[in-house]
Amino acid sequence: MDGLTRRALFAGSAVGATAALLPAAPAAAQPKPKSAGSCVSYRAAYHFTVPGQWKNDPQRPVWIDGEYRYYYLYNADYLAGGEVGTAWRLATSTDLVSFTDRGIAVPKDTTVNGDVWSGSAVVDTGNTAGFGAGSVIAVVTMSPGGGTGHQEQFLYYSTDGGRTFTNHGTDPVLPNPGVADFRDPKVIRDEDDDRWVMALAEHNKIGFYHSADLKSWTYAGGFVKDGIGVLECPDLFRLTADDGTAKWVLGASADGTASGLPPTYAYWTGSFDAGAFTADSADPQWLDHGWDWYAAVTFDKRDAAGSVDPAARYALGWLNNWAYAQTTPTIDADGFNGTDSVVREVTLKKSSSGAYYLASQPVAALDAYVSRTLDLGDLTVDGSRLLDYRGISYELTTEITWSQLTGAGAQLRRSPDGGRHIDAGVYRDYAFLNRRGTVNPDTSGTRQESHSPFDPSAGRVRLRILVDRTSVEMFVDDGRYVHSTEVFPYLVDDRLALFSIDGTAVFRNTVIREFSAG
Repeated sequence: MDGLTRRALFAGSAVGATAALLPAAPAAAQPKPKSAGSCVSYRAAYHFTVPGQWKNDPQRPVWIDGEYRYYYLYNADYLAGGEVGTAWRLATSTDLVSFTDRGIAVPKDTTVNGDVWSGSAVVDTGNTAGFGAGSVIAVVTMSPGGGTGHQEQFLYYSTDGGRTFTNHGTDPVLPNPGVADFRDPKVIRDEDDDRWVMALAEHNKIGFYHSADLKSWTYAGGFVKDGIGVLECPDLFRLTADDGTAKWVLGASADGTASGLPPTYAYWTGSFDAGAFTADSADPQWLDHGWDWYAAVTFDKRDAAGSVDPAARYALGWLNNWAYAQTTPTIDADGFNGTDSVVREVTLKKSSSGAYYLASQPVAALDAYVSRTLDLGDLTVDGSRLLDYRGISYELTTEITWSQLTGAGAQLRRSPDGGRHIDAGVYRDYAFLNRRGTVNPDTSGTRQESHSPFDPSAGRVRLRILVDRTSVEMFVDDGRYVHSTEVFPYLVDDRLALFSIDGTAVFRNTVIREFSAG
């Protein structure tokens, strides 16, 4: 979706956008944020949420002074329905579960170029840009004037550790060559060649650029992919696989819905020479197979001393979809619209066929926030089994085994009468997450069940499912596949059941964990 359309989404009042979905929601014209403990709150219990108003694209966090500094696009005027556009807001964290809000870092409308869109921040340890060693440099997209060729890249700098930024004049550091889509710069450091490298979203192409000082850029090449919509929010990094091989990964947010593919984060493994990316396969893989994991970013995994782990990265995405971005009960109930996925640890693995793929797991620090654990052991299910548990925010882990059946899984956020629920599990040759049976943002009916491949001959599947007030994230077989989706169940829908289809299944080592607020 292009920038003009995104801006149009902010126009008009956002209040009441989900009144038809949740008739119990208050109808106040200017809702006030409520605490997560309120009985009428839809604010997530353990996912990152914007304090108020609106958020969308995450910006890649940077490591400074022992903490991650996380920026995201933020519109302070969203609920008023007046001024559109975004700023960069900052939150900090040492463990990527609990975040502290730090307010606006890069303001909007402080220059003639208007608001700031997505980009990336880097720490300029070598003072290549001339603002001082250790300065934080943000290269961002802005859209002065509008019209074709309006998207250009501008520079902001910070000398206080990324807390506040100043614009480097009003001229672009990378002017638009006359194309409609030219945005979302992702900058990385190429130490081998002593230069900076930028990946830029250019419609069906990811362009690559070089710079010595972050202020002027030279085109070096590009990677073209058709058939998955407009490419956005590119990503580029190197990761060491579990077999010791170092591979480059190129990623982009893309909407493959029209081709029967996910609308999330497409990626390719391959090689990169700073001017050209050569993919191992022309077809992308997908880091998430659900409906709602967009504008995702990956970033360095660091230890307490700041050392980078070459074999793992972190990732997080915006839990929303531009097809229904304004639809959420949190607007009326809590005065905000904007939730992220949990931060995930991403590793590169080699399959039995020799292909490389990314696997994901929730960040390990989430374990420190467990407030309650229910170990249910092994449970035999033939048909349906309602568990003696009630909850709206929790994690379910289990390994399902069988000798012969068609499908098995869990009914999450089930209503007291069993009529409403979210289904998650496996069926024949695919894993699935189905939100059709509960309140959800998709009114078209076309985005209800997500699929990923599954081999039923294995006779077993491991599921780790994170359930929160407005989302479900399902990790299949140690994160080989992930499904993330928005859901808006009634708060009274707090039951949990297990099911099997055409056979008996044993749900082994079944554990439910609840988390304290991050």
